[in-house]
Amino acid sequence: MIELSAEVVTILMLGGVLTLVMTGFPIAFVIGSVAFFVGLLVFGPTTTFHILYSRFYDLSLNYPYLAVPLFTFMGVILQHSGVTKDLYECLYEALGRLRGGLAVVTILFGTILAACLGVIAASVTILTLIALSPMVTRGYDKSLASGSIVAAGTLGILIPPSIMLVVYAPQAGLSIGQMFMGAVFPGLLLSAFYITYVVIRCAMDPTAGPAIPPEQITPFNMKKLIRLLISLVPPLLLIIAVLGTIFAGIAPPTEAAAIGCSAAILLAIAYRKFSWDLIREASLQTMRVSAFVVLIAALCYAFVGIFMSAGAGDVVANFILSVPGGKWMSFFVIMAIVFMLGMFIEWIGIVFIVVPIFSPIIVALGFDPLWAGMMVCINLQMAFQTPPMAMSIFVLKGTAPPELGVTIGDIIKGVIPFVIIIMIVLTLCSFFPGIITWLPAKMIGTF
Repeated sequence: MIELSAEVVTILMLGGVLTLVMTGFPIAFVIGSVAFFVGLLVFGPTTTFHILYSRFYDLSLNYPYLAVPLFTFMGVILQHSGVTKDLYECLYEALGRLRGGLAVVTILFGTILAACLGVIAASVTILTLIALSPMVTRGYDKSLASGSIVAAGTLGILIPPSIMLVVYAPQAGLSIGQMFMGAVFPGLLLSAFYITYVVIRCAMDPTAGPAIPPEQITPFNMKKLIRLLISLVPPLLLIIAVLGTIFAGIAPPTEAAAIGCSAAILLAIAYRKFSWDLIREASLQTMRVSAFVVLIAALCYAFVGIFMSAGAGDVVANFILSVPGGKWMSFFVIMAIVFMLGMFIEWIGIVFIVVPIFSPIIVALGFDPLWAGMMVCINLQMAFQTPPMAMSIFVLKGTAPPELGVTIGDIIKGVIPFVIIIMIVLTLCSFFPGIITWLPAKMIGTF
């Protein structure tokens, strides 16, 4: 063992993670190895093994995390059920004739997907496969088309049922159900602002999002309206099955996730897409995602155990609490740290590392923990759109047909306005916290 001050341990652990992440090693191994070796230096092998093992074991038995595989399974089943394709076609017929109409349809469709899937990779992949080619081939600006897909697809990690909220809430000691309800209005507000931006952009520059030529337009009659309304029924039923049971206090999120799985399977049967191969594929994808989440979660939890035991948490707390400018400047520093970490570390690593450290600080500053937690989650929307980590950007690039010629530069240029919109929504939620807190206060249950 070596005598190291808490300040040195803070620099070693946080600096070590940021440095090793840049090497390209998986985040779980980076975090776990830093915790292990710093623990050996500070506490010796016996105490280090005890901290790592006990925290790893405790987290693996955490009941709320059972919602992660359940929501993942639900999302994969829906992805292949055929529900989404029919809905997009109906929205396309309704709004495609407007300037920027296809981008507006994409954002609306992405918002509905977000309330059904809760998995970003699935949402961005579906939107790219369905929407990118129609927009680019009809003369849409490539940056606007790709930016709309990335922004709309990323809503899947905020609008419930969101895996990020399931992971965040237990770490902060919050109710998953209340976080679900707290995310509804910010998510819808982001969607509305995205649509507003597209409409204004295309009104100012019609070449960015041209309307469908008149000769390709068929009248939107009562028959098409009825078809649109019918196509909205399955996702609405699913949303009611999951969020409705939580809001009404009928079931907590984990049990609601199981209800959602059952509803997704019934929809797959109704659309004649159900098969044992589908169940097998959904189960395999669920195991991959769940194993990924649990491994990172457990190692991050162990990392925090070493970090806090060495007194490094007090160093961070003292630094933030001593920032001049009062509690709002301290909170701004927290948000800035989360934003910068989002450029280099995957969201799940950020949640498991910073939330246990920042949550007591937020309480000490006098902020509502639910409001502050949702502000961090909204902030993390930018983590999926800001390189070099930017998972949504790389999912779109990897899924986009090569013949469309969409480059990484096009995508990055396209997401910049949407990142600015997220900052605007964060500002609005700061001035009007009821955007976040009003709906949770109306819940019947407190799950």
